[in-house]
Amino acid sequence: MIQLRHISKSFGRQQVLKSIDLTVNQGDVVVILGPSGSGKTTLLRCINYLEKPSGGEIAIGDFRLNCGRATKKDIHALRQKSAMVFQQYNLFRHKTALENVMEGLVIVKKQPKEEAKARSIALLEKVGLGSKLDAYPSQLSGGQQQRVGIARALALEPEVILFDEPTSALDPELVGEVLEVIRKIAKEGITMIVVTHEMGFARDVANHAVFMDGGVIVEEGSPAELLYHPREERTKQFLKRITPELNYSI
Repeated sequence: MIQLRHISKSFGRQQVLKSIDLTVNQGDVVVILGPSGSGKTTLLRCINYLEKPSGGEIAIGDFRLNCGRATKKDIHALRQKSAMVFQQYNLFRHKTALENVMEGLVIVKKQPKEEAKARSIALLEKVGLGSKLDAYPSQLSGGQQQRVGIARALALEPEVILFDEPTSALDPELVGEVLEVIRKIAKEGITMIVVTHEMGFARDVANHAVFMDGGVIVEEGSPAELLYHPREERTKQFLKRITPELNYSI
């Protein structure tokens, strides 16, 4: 489904990603864990070329892109296969919830407005916002704005949805409503890669977990294996800090 081979990324002299290899199967929910600065968000942004990788190869479905020789046409084709849900929502402030979801369908997918409107309404109802179609982002809570962002991603019918810490900007009481929507999507078999610090979500929803540090994948496995039986000392140190209730011998 998704294959990353030798993905590297440097900003000047700083190498942020160091030859990352990762395989994601269709229908997988993969969580990426790790400390700040480990390269998690940069990896997501490289997958759909919001950041240009310094080297490597990205394959989604039957489409394969060599990062050293990517043309504008290649990048456009790659972006048609993924959608991203951002930390800070990235909604158009001057457009309603409905208009925000419709935008990609009309502009990118070239759908007729009435068809795009009907699909967008259905998706906003799906994420629990059927009563907020005409609300502007300033009239919505953070959790509601993030759910608009999820509906917008779903509208494009991507082969994979990339979530960049979707709850990190939310007040604690709003985290649950967003995670519940993501849980519902996961049950439908949509392939997802989620950068998150929500250990409960990683344990209950994901079927594969990856721990990154220093621009490399330190270890990966099932969430149960990674969270409760980590092999690497660096993984144990990280988990001991964020889940002190669990006893890791280091």
